Amino acid sequence: MAKRDGHELTDSQIDWVIDAYTKGVVADEQMSALAMAILLRGMRRRETARWTQAMIDSGERMDFSSLGLPTADKHSTGGVGDKITLPLAPIVAACGVAVPQLSGRGLGHTGGTLDKLESIPGWRASLTNAEMMKQLREVGAVICAAGAGLAPADKKLYALRDVTGTVEAIPLIASSIMSKKIAEGTGALVLDVKVGSGAFMKDLGSARDLAETMVSLGKDAGVHTVALLTDMSTPLGNTAGNAIEVRESVEVLSGGGPNDVVELTLALAREMLAAAGVAADPEEALRSGKAMDTWRALITAQDGDPDAPLPEARESEVIRAPASGVLTRLDALSVGLAAWRLGAGRASQGEPVQAGAGVQWHARPGDSVTQGQALFTLHTDEPNRFERASQALSDAFEISSDANLPELSPLIIDRIS
Repeated sequence: MAKRDGHELTDSQIDWVIDAYTKGVVADEQMSALAMAILLRGMRRRETARWTQAMIDSGERMDFSSLGLPTADKHSTGGVGDKITLPLAPIVAACGVAVPQLSGRGLGHTGGTLDKLESIPGWRASLTNAEMMKQLREVGAVICAAGAGLAPADKKLYALRDVTGTVEAIPLIASSIMSKKIAEGTGALVLDVKVGSGAFMKDLGSARDLAETMVSLGKDAGVHTVALLTDMSTPLGNTAGNAIEVRESVEVLSGGGPNDVVELTLALAREMLAAAGVAADPEEALRSGKAMDTWRALITAQDGDPDAPLPEARESEVIRAPASGVLTRLDALSVGLAAWRLGAGRASQGEPVQAGAGVQWHARPGDSVTQGQALFTLHTDEPNRFERASQALSDAFEISSDANLPELSPLIIDRIS
């Protein structure tokens, strides 16, 4: 009632409602009414900070102080072809900063970080806290599923927001992300807030608002937090899927890979190292092979085989360029939708994903293409999926013969600290 009528919630009201909802005293119908009121009325910084703290207090808080190493983590708000965590964690770990990366499974376009890594034969996502600590000491990085004990209020509230049209409330998005990241116990946090068609935040204003809210929440909780606003109007790299994104990540760790993936990975690595107070060069970790050694150790420690061939889809189909010219646009959302229709993503929690499914694109905005050349290669185990995936890509690109081409937007738009 208070929030519905435009009043601020008191600390005790927030503490009570989060605790009571977690314990089942407050019903879903009551909480969904409050979530809608927050969507419509907003929250002040104090309210959002207290809401976040109450969600952290609903569960356990991890502590890495016994490692004797600085810790840093990265969170991305998600995009198409966003495989950055895979090369980033080993690069930063190779520079002497422990990286406890608690990740999730994707819902939507493509799989999440865990889905990508689960395409590696044998690799497992679930670790005990003791296994996590051991791996951080011995390898320096861990990428695994968050335990049920971290911010259980958020897990319950997230599912409710998903079905009540309140997902886009910025105080609820920010507190959802930051409650888990602060409870995770990292000393420094770098946020990659995506903006554009393939991102959750479609416009720069709302992305900036979200980034500023999360940075303030991190600082209020004593976590060194910085955010980069990055472009997601064009998908990252040359692949969207699971195994095919792992393959591209290994190319980056081998010293190759697409320029944009390398650029963003190194930019985030520099931010993580600076936030952790470590003066090291992430490019040197790539050049020397130390980052690749850390990747192999990370995969092996979680029972994966870094030398095993990655799964490949049974069927593939090529879409060719209808004309010659310069590719001026490649729409991230359309590419993500195609990957999802091929089986790389899921529509609801718990659905399986195809390890080998996805989309490869053979040109990026600014590249010259020739009529008839391969523009996309589609991969799936089920050929009946090709038609709808191709439909998603029919308006995904533009080829221009005009000499006055539009200026390409920068990958890194702004930094918020």
